[in-house]
Amino acid sequence: MSMTGKASVALGLALWLLHASAGLAAEKTVRFAVDGQQVVGTLSLPDGIVRPPVVLLLHGFESTRDELEIPSVREGVFRRAARLWSDRGLASLRIDFRGGGDSDGRFEDTTYSGQIRDALAAIDFLAASDEIDHDRISVVGWSMGGAVARAAAGRTDHKLVSVSLWAPATNIASAMTFIFGPDVMRKGLSGGDKAVTAKLSWGDQVTLGTAFFQDLFTVDPIAEIASYRGPLLVAVGTNDDIVFPQPASGKLVLDYHKGPGELWVQPMDHIFNTQQDAAMVDRLIAKTSDFIQASLK
Repeated sequence: MSMTGKASVALGLALWLLHASAGLAAEKTVRFAVDGQQVVGTLSLPDGIVRPPVVLLLHGFESTRDELEIPSVREGVFRRAARLWSDRGLASLRIDFRGGGDSDGRFEDTTYSGQIRDALAAIDFLAASDEIDHDRISVVGWSMGGAVARAAAGRTDHKLVSVSLWAPATNIASAMTFIFGPDVMRKGLSGGDKAVTAKLSWGDQVTLGTAFFQDLFTVDPIAEIASYRGPLLVAVGTNDDIVFPQPASGKLVLDYHKGPGELWVQPMDHIFNTQQDAAMVDRLIAKTSDFIQASLK
């Protein structure tokens, strides 16, 4: 092999190693404590940008930080969002709420209030990080994660650049009654120290303690958004059969918001038509990116 050929191979190998190293460094596992337990998340950092703006991703009920896998592309919705946003210069942190995924705790001990504490701690974690711009933090929440995002946005001491809510739960107690059925709700509210096992409307089975059911009536997730005055995007689908009717439910959130807001309505279901393909969720991801980046200006 000529020296030129060897140089080309060496350069190619060096570039491959550099790319591989950048890819490995782009995502890393992070941990922080809440109530003596560890919350685990994935911090995604765009390559070549020093202290980029960041998005906190809050998953839905019974899910985990990568979120629902899109069958056609075999990629979780939040993992895909993190990757696509990274290409546009946005860092992101997606977390497992305690009791799910890699975080500490049991799912049956989860509560809405506990998830709000997790989200607030995640914002604190980002605000203290020297890897991202702590003055440019946005929050995105899906379904019950949207209700958590509203409360966290209203309570945090840190100024948020924007908040985006995807198919956000509005009346959580009502939504859970629809998902579980009234008999399970009654058992859950009067169960004492005994956990209740229930089958969800989509087929999964979960076990939850009395604290989960009682806590649903201690926080008003709609009213919480009134304390947040920054840009708010509410994305809803007219075919959503979990949070409905739409777009009326989405508009209700904006009615309580005292800042700039936008309602984005599409012919999509609660999981953004992901059982068909990735087209609609990619539109949602792009729309959210545009909204966040416009709020950064």
